[in-house]
Amino acid sequence: MIDSSDIFAISDAEQFSRLAMDIFRFQAENCPPYREYLHLIGADIEGITSIEQIPMLPIELFKSHNVYSAKNEPQIVFTSSATTGMTPSRHPVADVSIYERDFIESFRLFYGEPERWSIYGLLPNYLQRSGSSLVYMVDRLIKCCGRGGFYLDNYRQLLDDMAADERPKILIGVTYALLDLAEQFAPKLDNTIVMETGGMKGYRAEISKEELHKILCNAFGVDKIHSEYGMAELMTQGYSVGEGIFAAPPWMRVFVRDVNDPFKVLGTERRGAINIIDLANIYSCSFIATEDMGVTYSDGTFCIEGRVTDADIRGCNLLVQ
Repeated sequence: MIDSSDIFAISDAEQFSRLAMDIFRFQAENCPPYREYLHLIGADIEGITSIEQIPMLPIELFKSHNVYSAKNEPQIVFTSSATTGMTPSRHPVADVSIYERDFIESFRLFYGEPERWSIYGLLPNYLQRSGSSLVYMVDRLIKCCGRGGFYLDNYRQLLDDMAADERPKILIGVTYALLDLAEQFAPKLDNTIVMETGGMKGYRAEISKEELHKILCNAFGVDKIHSEYGMAELMTQGYSVGEGIFAAPPWMRVFVRDVNDPFKVLGTERRGAINIIDLANIYSCSFIATEDMGVTYSDGTFCIEGRVTDADIRGCNLLVQ
């Protein structure tokens, strides 16, 4: 049996690789959709001896299959946001305490103890549906720090509460809501980190990260915009402290694959589709082929450059088929 505490004790590449191989063998046996996928692609499980050889599960299967490796009933099921007519992803979580430890440990790595911050959440579309892992995370972080709260479209109350708060603050918001706040009030925020979680969610036309961050920096009077990278299908978050360059905690690794050969891993500084190994996904699947495009760098950081589109796929892509 794999001890989840070992995941958060990882300190080097050797430990990561050893535990990743253990989790791969566990999930290849105990996660039915992953087991079936490995069979369909003819994977030689015993012959896989390195993390570079581990097949990644297409993230779309979280929409159509119960990606779950535990014997007990899930304690909670996180779901992705979806526009009308779209099927959301489902991520059943066997032990929610693993998720809570994950996001608190990740937060500490990048920002220190939650107790030193006040956290303000501007996440209207997430709050207006159930099953959001982002809302769960921000809610627990707010409880840890004891100051802050969630706001829908009551921007004036948000700004008044932040102005009266003398502690260091983090304003975490979905992109379109931060743009609304910037355009309606252009408030100069003192002693505040502004963190965007991405996504216009159909409320606005998409714009580049560079343009978005320039608008927000000018409106809020900050030097940099931080970002959070996460999704319903993962336990772990990556963070960017500026310039759109993300880093991940030691139990998460990001790779890039060739969009026309889903089993070919590209080297650093090559643009491709993002693969993620998230060892905290111990009771679902830790090996995920996402639909994001991006670039990885030699120091383990990465950037996200949009989504996989038909223009990116020039040949036969087995993940799409």
